[in-house]
Amino acid sequence: MSFTTKLATGALLAALGASAASAQSLVYCSEGSPEGFDPALYTAGTTFDASSHPIYNRLAEFKVGTTEVVPALAESWEVSEDGKKVTFKLRQGVKFHSNDQFTPSRDFNADDVIFSFDRQGNEENPYNKVSGGTWEYYGGMSMPDLIESIEKVDDYTVVFNLTRPEAPFIANMAMDFASIVSKEYADAMMEAGTPEMLNQAPIGTGPFQFQAYQKDAVIRYLRNDEYWGDPAKVESLIFAITPDASVRYQKVQAGECHVMAYPNPADVQAMKDAEDVVVMEQEGLNVGYLAYNTQMPPYDNANVRKALNMAIDKQAIIDVVFQGSGEIAKNPLPPTMWSYNDAIEDDKYDPEAAKAMLEEEGVTDLSMKIWAMPVQRPYNPNARRMAELMQEDFSKIGVDVEIVSYEWGEYLERSKSKDRDGAVLLGWTGDNGDPDNFLAVLLGCDGVEKSNRAQWCNEEFDALIQKAKVLPTQEERAPLYEEAQQIFKDQAPWATIAHSVVYMTMRPEVENYVVHPLGGHIFNQVGLKQ
Repeated sequence: MSFTTKLATGALLAALGASAASAQSLVYCSEGSPEGFDPALYTAGTTFDASSHPIYNRLAEFKVGTTEVVPALAESWEVSEDGKKVTFKLRQGVKFHSNDQFTPSRDFNADDVIFSFDRQGNEENPYNKVSGGTWEYYGGMSMPDLIESIEKVDDYTVVFNLTRPEAPFIANMAMDFASIVSKEYADAMMEAGTPEMLNQAPIGTGPFQFQAYQKDAVIRYLRNDEYWGDPAKVESLIFAITPDASVRYQKVQAGECHVMAYPNPADVQAMKDAEDVVVMEQEGLNVGYLAYNTQMPPYDNANVRKALNMAIDKQAIIDVVFQGSGEIAKNPLPPTMWSYNDAIEDDKYDPEAAKAMLEEEGVTDLSMKIWAMPVQRPYNPNARRMAELMQEDFSKIGVDVEIVSYEWGEYLERSKSKDRDGAVLLGWTGDNGDPDNFLAVLLGCDGVEKSNRAQWCNEEFDALIQKAKVLPTQEERAPLYEEAQQIFKDQAPWATIAHSVVYMTMRPEVENYVVHPLGGHIFNQVGLKQ
């Protein structure tokens, strides 16, 4: 994708060079290009940073820096006694953005809410297949089975009729996939024969308005002066797309960027010691993992997966890749998450036992691929190096590894395939502070060929997490999630690798930046000292 509006690319790049000197423009050195600008179509945090956070709003949202759900496009909500009917009272007077193709004729209303979800769950909706239309989150979170209907009571009242109670439903409505798009804009673009413009030239109700994008280079936003909430502190926001962490840091030091994501772990101490930068840190609500394709032999055998897990020297990965900024993961949930099962024993590093187990299963001369991400993520600062360490580990048990990679968007798309060979390095940062967001989305049967990159569907595991969803309290739900984690460990669809500490590096003039536990980089209220 290479799409620009209102501002020529050359002018954009010139503005970028001078922008950090202006108190009215905030420059963020991001780690990669977004897959697009319609967050319901994707799952990557890089994409959400560039789309759902600056451009859109949701019915409910998370207070930045917390997992607390607060009203947004819905001023309030009410859940029926049986938990199957959720009524949202919508905020009035909310304005959509405009662009060269479209000027809205009305404010946000119930039609936009219904359209935003109907296009994801209704195959008859004309937008259901636009721009690829996989709707990974919507499917992976069982939304097609959960949402029976969405009813418009009036322009500012919407009722979600559910097939069952769903404990995390309100929190789910605050997730990126639930961003509200303009039905009027969608209709206009469909009539014009350019429905993909929803994804390429986004229009939302958020604090910043999309202006221009040059792929792999820069994204520019302007403050939305008609924003219904607290206005942004800066007039413009610029994403300077800079995949190399060392170059990002050089740009911060030179004043070309104000904030950077994902510093190299090896550089963190020097950054902390430097006088001209500020380093913030927080324990991440995340997990990094290696997902086997459990539908392809020999990875369809749990004993083979366990053997491979036993061959991985996770402490070496923590030392070399994370360099003190991570801890070994034994569960698919981070240890700060409620219902984390600390009683589970991790797979022991034992190459000799791993080799013997493979021989017992009749697996010899195994050649496999390990997929390594091309970008840094909070749960994996250097996937290529991690893959190289695994390659070395597996060679000790007679397994030959080829490391493969693709451009980030292609990597995410290709890794969904049931025909994918070997295992893929990926990870997750929690979206809503609920265990369901890890266990159901990443490992549930509804996520196969979508967000479940292990292609793993275990009926016993799935029954537990589905049962847990409908119970009203954490005390009732936690034992089911603890039991599900034990099944996961026994069946080993992943090698769990690490939970990381998240670092953010910025210039001292940056004000009000908050490290968000759900992983997003959010600049709504970030300012610059004059």
